[in-house]
Amino acid sequence: MAAHPPAPDRDPGPALSLTERRKAATQHEIALAAARLFAERGAEGTTAEDIARTAGVSLRTFYRYFRTKEDAVAPLLAEGSRQWIALLAAAGPGSAPLPALVAAARAALDPAPGQPAESLVWTRGLLRAMPADPALRDVWHRVHHEAEAALLPVLARLGGLDPAGLDARLLAATANTAMRVAVETWAAGDAPPAAAAELAAIALHRLAGPLPAPAAGD
Repeated sequence: MAAHPPAPDRDPGPALSLTERRKAATQHEIALAAARLFAERGAEGTTAEDIARTAGVSLRTFYRYFRTKEDAVAPLLAEGSRQWIALLAAAGPGSAPLPALVAAARAALDPAPGQPAESLVWTRGLLRAMPADPALRDVWHRVHHEAEAALLPVLARLGGLDPAGLDARLLAATANTAMRVAVETWAAGDAPPAAAAELAAIALHRLAGPLPAPAAGD
């Protein structure tokens, strides 16, 4: 793999309270249980009760976090996008959008040595199950719709664009689509998780046309 460009510093954001950390941990356990069961049985062969039992929570707790069994995997599917956008948001003022997008994508999709790529591995299994389950596919597309909305103000700031304008919206849509298609392409094959990061970098470079050029001296 080619050497990675320096990634922006990760912004830890505000510290979570103990209650928030416990809720996040419970939500993650439910999401992992759902992903495992979907991989083993398919979504059609899995019930919300199965997921709750596997996660060690009550059915009432399950429905406190998720409306449907398919919704339960949304946190795993959204994890890479959240990390990507958080890293991009930490890029310094005046950063050229394309290098910042690529560096953030590589850092989000290719964990450092010793760190698990768990969510990406589960994403592969879920994406492979989606053709047989329209509700699961709807969750995937909703996750990316939400990612695009979160990406828009970040890219508008980096590119010096009006967040409500055509250029900013086109930039967010194309960058978000490049990431989605790269992950879907990776998931259809058997390459290791690190290959997803390289595919994302290739896809983003191929969509460089809509990206604003860096200012002189960048």
